[in-house]
Amino acid sequence: MNTFWLKVAGAVVGIVVVIVIVSAIMPSGDSSPKPTDRSFYDVADEDKDKYLNAPKRVDPTPGQPDVSDEQPSETNDATSPREVTLYFSELSEIDKIEAERLLNVAAPGYSIGRLPVTGYNLALQMCRQIIEKWPDSWYAYRAKQMLGDIPQRLHLRYRITEEELDVSMYSQQRQGTVAFVDKKAN
Repeated sequence: MNTFWLKVAGAVVGIVVVIVIVSAIMPSGDSSPKPTDRSFYDVADEDKDKYLNAPKRVDPTPGQPDVSDEQPSETNDATSPREVTLYFSELSEIDKIEAERLLNVAAPGYSIGRLPVTGYNLALQMCRQIIEKWPDSWYAYRAKQMLGDIPQRLHLRYRITEEELDVSMYSQQRQGTVAFVDKKAN
């Protein structure tokens, strides 16, 4: 009986076993700290908190300085949140409901888009609708932030323009806008 092929198969199995044992014993070349394990639901909750929390309206009272005129205090460090005055137009009740509905679809769409086998198409479509219909609103501001948080390497694939990412207009008062305060991390 010819045992040559049996010897070859045994040698291959032996080599594979040795490789598995050596890779289990040897430390990996990556000595960086491992990120904490977060589930999809944890990430989705963080996205919901980030994109769906509305800013507070600033009611200017006579004799008090505007929040945007205040200089940050010396006690603020890099980890403390600061308040930023942003200016948005107020929407009618119907527009507000529709914009909120679109943003409530976009935020989970963004979370789903982070998964390796899916894409950001749903979030992208909803954000673009919001930006097109209500460009001066808080919802458009959040939609632009969401588009900006899509990884840079995908901007060309989804044809995300600089105009869609520009949020600088919200920091200046424009005709028909009202001041709101948004808490942001430094």
